[in-house]
This record gives sequence, C-alpha cells and structure tokens, in this order.
Amino acid sequence: MFQYDGSDSEPEEQSPAGPLYVAARPGGAHVVVRLFRTPLGARTAVGFTSPERLAATLGTAQPWIRLFEAALRAMARPLGAPPPLTVDPVLTAPAVPAAGTAGPAGAPFPRVPETTARTV
Repeated sequence: MFQYDGSDSEPEEQSPAGPLYVAARPGGAHVVVRLFRTPLGARTAVGFTSPERLAATLGTAQPWIRLFEAALRAMARPLGAPPPLTVDPVLTAPAVPAAGTAGPAGAPFPRVPETTARTV
C-alpha cells in the first residue's frame, strides 16, 4: 500500500503506509472484512488511512479492525477481490430506503463530487 504524496511519481516510488482501518463485521469467533464494489462492479477490498476517514464514509457505527495491506490482500483474494485494493474512498451510494418505505419520487440524482480514492 502506498500513501499518495501529491506527486506524479509512479506508485513504486512512493513510500509504504502503515496499517489500514478496514470495515469489518463480527462473525462469531472471528471477524469478517467487508468487501465493496468499484463503480464498474468489480469486487474490491477497501482500507482507510484513519478511523475518521472510515467514519466519514461508512458512518460512526461501522465496526473496524486494523490490518496491514498484505493481510487485507490475503483475506480478500479468496473472497473474489483480487488486487488492486481501494484506499480512502469518499464516494458512497445514497442510502436505500427501508423495506416498505418509498424514496422521494422523481428526485434528481445528486451531483457526484470528484473523488480522492486511489487503488493500489
């Protein structure tokens, strides 16, 4: 995993980052990492560089664990999420209405801001 320093250098030239904060859910005697989908529908593992970034994207109630990039990749690969992994995504889909409720009819799609997410 590489931290983006704002330069146009190749990823191989950037310095490695520390552990990532990874969305997880309890699974009995173990923890299961959450996988996500890219805008094109491919499965991807997602890590955040701080718990604040994770909470800003997934909410403060989202459980998380800290993992090094290699451990996250090793856990995600057998689940169908091969490299690359996504770091610090900021875009999320709008909340889905609960079953039995309707969303705002005819509401326009929100404008999609630029993202700072990157894949490594």
